Amino acid sequence: MKFERVRLRNFKCYGDAELRLDPGVTVIHGVNGSGKSSLLEACFFALYGSKALDDRTLEDVITNGEEETEVELDFTHDGGSYSIERRVRLSGDRAQTATCVLETPDGTVEGARAVRSEVASLLRMDNEAFVNCAYVRQGEVNKLIHASPSDRQDMIDDLLQLGKLEEYRERASEARLGVDDVLGELRGELSGLEERIESKEAKDLPARLNELETERNEVVADVERFEDQQAQAEESLADAKEVLAEHEEKRAELETVEADIEDLREAIAETEGERDDLKERLAEERERREAAREEGDEFLAETDLAEADPAGIDDRLAELDADDEALRDDLESIRVEINDRENEAETLRERADELEGEADEKRERAGELAAEIEEAEAAVADRREKVAEIDDEIETKRAAFDDAPVAFGEAEAHLAELEAERDELRDERQEVTATLSAKRDRLDEAESLLDEGKCPECGQPVEGSPHVESIDDLREAVAALETERDDLQEEIAALDEAVERAEALVEAEATVERLEENRSNVEQLLSEKETQVAEKRELRDDLREEADELAAEADGKREAAAAKAEAADEKREEIAEINKRRGEIREREDRLESLRAAVETVADAEDAIADLRGKRESKAELNDERRERLAEKRERKRELADAVDEERVEAARAEKERAENYLADVEEKLSELRERRDELGSQIGGVENELDELDELREKRESLEERRERLASLYDETERLQEMYGDLRAELRQRNVETLERMVNETFDLVYQNDSYARIELDGEYELTVYQKDGEALEPEQLSGGERALFNLSLRCAIYRLLSEGIEGTAPMPPLILDEPTVFLDSGHVSQLVELIESMRDLGVEQIIVVSHDDELVGAADDVVRVEKDATSNRSSVARERRALPLD
Repeated sequence: MKFERVRLRNFKCYGDAELRLDPGVTVIHGVNGSGKSSLLEACFFALYGSKALDDRTLEDVITNGEEETEVELDFTHDGGSYSIERRVRLSGDRAQTATCVLETPDGTVEGARAVRSEVASLLRMDNEAFVNCAYVRQGEVNKLIHASPSDRQDMIDDLLQLGKLEEYRERASEARLGVDDVLGELRGELSGLEERIESKEAKDLPARLNELETERNEVVADVERFEDQQAQAEESLADAKEVLAEHEEKRAELETVEADIEDLREAIAETEGERDDLKERLAEERERREAAREEGDEFLAETDLAEADPAGIDDRLAELDADDEALRDDLESIRVEINDRENEAETLRERADELEGEADEKRERAGELAAEIEEAEAAVADRREKVAEIDDEIETKRAAFDDAPVAFGEAEAHLAELEAERDELRDERQEVTATLSAKRDRLDEAESLLDEGKCPECGQPVEGSPHVESIDDLREAVAALETERDDLQEEIAALDEAVERAEALVEAEATVERLEENRSNVEQLLSEKETQVAEKRELRDDLREEADELAAEADGKREAAAAKAEAADEKREEIAEINKRRGEIREREDRLESLRAAVETVADAEDAIADLRGKRESKAELNDERRERLAEKRERKRELADAVDEERVEAARAEKERAENYLADVEEKLSELRERRDELGSQIGGVENELDELDELREKRESLEERRERLASLYDETERLQEMYGDLRAELRQRNVETLERMVNETFDLVYQNDSYARIELDGEYELTVYQKDGEALEPEQLSGGERALFNLSLRCAIYRLLSEGIEGTAPMPPLILDEPTVFLDSGHVSQLVELIESMRDLGVEQIIVVSHDDELVGAADDVVRVEKDATSNRSSVARERRALPLD
């Protein structure tokens, strides 16, 4: 697997960034805090989504102040091209995945969970396995060493796919224990079943069933006999009740007829009273008609009509309404005209107020500008003084070159020459000092031999030796070298003073350059401020002139408003005349309305008189009908009184009482017999149920026996399966441990060639032991910080190799990613890390991505990516810096 391209939008510190990644070693370089690690986190997030965030949430990946983030990752895997796009959007206080799409050679996968599952299937590792194998995150270099033995076992077993075998073994164990639990429950159930069968067989249920059925047949016969006698008594009771009911019906009808007779008498009397009331109302309506006729004649005399005709009245009212409508239209027209003139006057007054307000605002703004102009002129004077001060300081700094050995602008070159000359003298002094030390050693040795009576050169006795005088030459050489060394020291001291003076000149040049730049900035600000002062003066004068013009326009508006108000007053006089004429029309209309009301009252009274006459005649006819019905009711009353037989009624009452007493007694007896019959039926049903239950228990016992035999066989099979998975896991773990131990030693030997460590031992539980050359065993925690980091990196690389070799050709490994691996390394260990990275590339790792700010790693890279952060916007950017030369 190789990363091809990653694109970020609003991801953490990145606004919009895109990076292409090539095969080989790529180093992502930049200062601390620039956002290097965020590039790798974006790739990891693209693959695994929220599972890549540890304890953080989706809100943490969105750039502060933005609403959404987007990450795209293109990669190749096993010969195919893939592309992942994830987009996260804020919704309220929470962030949610808005888009998650994986494009594969076989189609499109959508949804965060589906994409994460597909990626884990492609790489054969979930997010945890990814960081334990291919992705060494910042600060997690020592993760495998610091982990507990059990956690380390789980990590490595999961990476090597051995965790599945342990999972299968545990499932087999759980199945075996489950079968054992079921067997135990089954044995207990069988034991209880045997006890229940024995208990029921001891009851002799068939004999008990026969006794109960015989007794129930006898009880049923008694019930049938008493039920026949009960039916005869109920028939006699029904006949008696029928006689009594017939008697009661006739008595009830007699009472009803008597009540109807009384109701009819009362209704006739009441209706006659209502006819008298109608007669009185008829007289009242006649009086109301005559009064209305007299009132109408009076109103007719006050009008110009010849007669009180409703049509003529309506026509005259229509004419008056038309006259009033015309006057009302004239009135409305005049009011509209008055309203328009008043509105115009009000508008003119409001516009005059606005103009005066604008004039006041412009005068106020002109006053403010005058104050600002004074402040700006003071600032201009201050800046001119600042320029003069800077000129004086520049002149002072340039004066330092008056007595200097070089001209202004040549100080840096002069300083470089002096430093180079001083370095040469120091090297020469070091050589002289080394030569002097060797000569002194030889002189001391020669003097010791001479004191022993031997030749200082050959070690023979002094007598007859031709080399005794050479010791004086050594003494002269030592003295000459000491003199030369002292002379060089004096020259170096003189150059140190010259270098200090040259450094002061360099600093003076830098200060002059900075002051000149400041002077340019101040002059620019001075020019801008002077321009602003001129513009403000011009604006102040314009505002004053505009204020005067606005005040004059406001006076004109007020004069026009007064003229409009005077015209409105003239129109109000016309309204008074129109209202007077409308009042006269209303008086004539009122008289006509009164006349029409009187005519309508006469017509209403005549209608009421006719209606009342009809009602009196209707009520007279109703009473005639009631008197006929009253005669019929009196005849029916006489017939019912003759039909009542008191002797038959008494006999029926006696028979009813006898039948009721017998039924009460027989019901009690029948209740007892039925209760006993039902009780016997329940007992028979219980015995039959027990017999059925006994048969079911026997069948269940046979079924449980068969099931117990099958479960016993299944228990043996799960026990063998559990042992098989355990043995297979142990065998595969041992093979992987041996291979991993070999690869760890190869990698560690490559990093620590000719060092103090002999080998690394890895036992079956993944416990690690380091052996020194002297055979002493060390725990990895006893190594130094740099050694421990390299040890862990070696272990990680070995695991990566083991997985790569184990599944090569079916699912290639992801890139090897190292995030700040040099945190715990000194310069010597960094060189060893470079060798480790180079060895992984030689072993076939196609893509290695390293995040670091170490220059040695940068120099060893195939590609370098520079990450920088803008201090103003706090946004990071990426750029491919150069194509580095290969390590060799």
